[in-house]
Amino acid sequence: MILLYHFGLCGVVMKVELVTNLKRRATRILADLRVSREPVLITEHGKPSAYLIDVQDYEFMQRRLTLLEGLSRGERAVLEGKTHSQAQAREKMSQWLR
Repeated sequence: MILLYHFGLCGVVMKVELVTNLKRRATRILADLRVSREPVLITEHGKPSAYLIDVQDYEFMQRRLTLLEGLSRGERAVLEGKTHSQAQAREKMSQWLR
């Protein structure tokens, strides 16, 4: 049984599956996921347990998270004054590329 579930602040409507349905119908649920590419919320005992998402979407989110973490480290370095001039950066880069 597939239900629609209104998910929090983002206003995203997504599929919800009981973990027992996942056990019984995994092949069908995965086939639907490949077609729709909509995340599926898996619940156990009426509570959210896990999200089932498309591999490409997961990999995209991981790349985006890595990029955001890098930007955050850069912002933190600027705020803490841990930056280099362009000449210093060139020197460091030339050392790394040797």
